[in-house]
Amino acid sequence: MSYRKDPLVENQVYHVFNKSIAGFQIFNTKDDYRRFLETCVYYQNLRKEIKFSKYKVFEPESDIKALVRKRSFRRKVEIISYCIMPTHIHFSLKQESHNGISEFMKEVLDSHTRYFNIKHGRKGPLWEGKFKSILVKDDSQLLHLTRYHHLNPVTAFIVSKPEDWDFSSYKEYLNVVEQGICNYREIIKTKPDEYRKFVEDRINYQRELAKIKNLLFC
Repeated sequence: MSYRKDPLVENQVYHVFNKSIAGFQIFNTKDDYRRFLETCVYYQNLRKEIKFSKYKVFEPESDIKALVRKRSFRRKVEIISYCIMPTHIHFSLKQESHNGISEFMKEVLDSHTRYFNIKHGRKGPLWEGKFKSILVKDDSQLLHLTRYHHLNPVTAFIVSKPEDWDFSSYKEYLNVVEQGICNYREIIKTKPDEYRKFVEDRINYQRELAKIKNLLFC
């Protein structure tokens, strides 16, 4: 495994993201999304003896809830927030072990590539190069980043409200899911009702900003 020239630092939080080649839609069914999230929990553990695909052969009925219950205390990363979109992915990740984020992302992205290629009878890469990462400098910045993640499907006009999208961590922040995969409460101090208002008050602004982003970042 080749590591980054600028190694990511333990105990720091990063915005980690990647997208598909040429905007190719790589999540097409609920099963695609669910399987991807299952791999995130599975490869979060520091040591795994087999690939996720082989694990599923032995544990075909396993789901996210079962994987969370089996999750090791020794992890590569902690997942703070996430949003899985049809063509791209966003995470806030805290690195827990040396090269943890790089190892986690390689395993998760490679696993989905194999799954997708077999399912659709294709070959070749699925992602637009290596993942990108940006250091999150403080808790306030992280709070705003989670809002950006959770508003992604609303900004894209896929849903009207962020809670209508099943493939982000927003419902975990609202405390309306039975079993979540994120560990954010020690960092982000907010109550569900306060967080809902914090996010939903920004819907129109983020949609308007998205319309002119090509002018801002050309």
